[in-house]
Amino acid sequence: MAAEPVIEVENLTKYYGNFPAISDVSFTVDKGEILGFLGPNGAGKSTTMKILTGYMPPTEGVVRIAGYDVVSQSLEARKRMGYLPETVPLYTDMTVRGYLGFMGSIRGMSRDSIRRRTGDVVDICRLGDYTDTLIGKLSKGFRQRVGIAQAILHEPDILILDEPTIGIDPIQVVETRQLIKDLGTEHTVVISTHILPEVSAICQRVVIIHEGEIVAMDSPENLAERLQASAQVVVDVRGPKEKVTAALQGIDGVQGVTVTPLERGAATYTVTSGRDQDIREEVARQVVQQGWGLLRQESLSMSLEEIFLRLTTEEPSS
Repeated sequence: MAAEPVIEVENLTKYYGNFPAISDVSFTVDKGEILGFLGPNGAGKSTTMKILTGYMPPTEGVVRIAGYDVVSQSLEARKRMGYLPETVPLYTDMTVRGYLGFMGSIRGMSRDSIRRRTGDVVDICRLGDYTDTLIGKLSKGFRQRVGIAQAILHEPDILILDEPTIGIDPIQVVETRQLIKDLGTEHTVVISTHILPEVSAICQRVVIIHEGEIVAMDSPENLAERLQASAQVVVDVRGPKEKVTAALQGIDGVQGVTVTPLERGAATYTVTSGRDQDIREEVARQVVQQGWGLLRQESLSMSLEEIFLRLTTEEPSS
């Protein structure tokens, strides 16, 4: 049974004057999915997020959130989403509890619902020690948590997070990413970011946007398979380097071998072959038959960083 899309973006275009910030952008997000919306600064990420959340209308195209058009049925669409913008709109002279209560009231939640959900989101976002602290006295990382707490307060189906870890310290980054992964078990999540480790750590699928247009959309693993021009196997071998290198170079389909010395007579050999050739078994056989020590073997695929650079630069890096 096919997954049910809860976000549908069709032919989205937005002009600022005569400049197209995004052009003909289309994608869907399925229920329960964590999607990374990835691109360099100025690529059109935030513009797309603002249209998805009803903050601004598109010049052309349609966005539906849980079946509701974000322009013509804006209130119904917004009820079903939580939004964390890049700059979190916090009232620094309020306490965490007071701010969450205020946000609940303007969303039309009852007092009982606000009280119940405030306790829930404080626990989820690990804000228990700070509920009566003024927001202005919190660190940037804890302010981000307050922003996430307000985004999930009304129990939305969908979370849209724009640069959720920008500007916070490394420990808070790790904790915030884990929080987002945990939220992904209950919500559909879209994360807009230019931080590549963020996507690798959290997301099941990525959409890469460049100069206002989508240039790729798939899982990181599938993108690597499609874009990788060659296959690489890495082996650590204990044996005479020249003989090991010659044996590996003699395998049918091998295009090259690079050697990195290790300790105690061992070295790492990176063996490159055609993309569709699986040489792992033959590599292992050559090493074992010669009586050399096979210490490690693994296949290498393109990193998300390499995929990103391939798709968002004029000339691929060599």
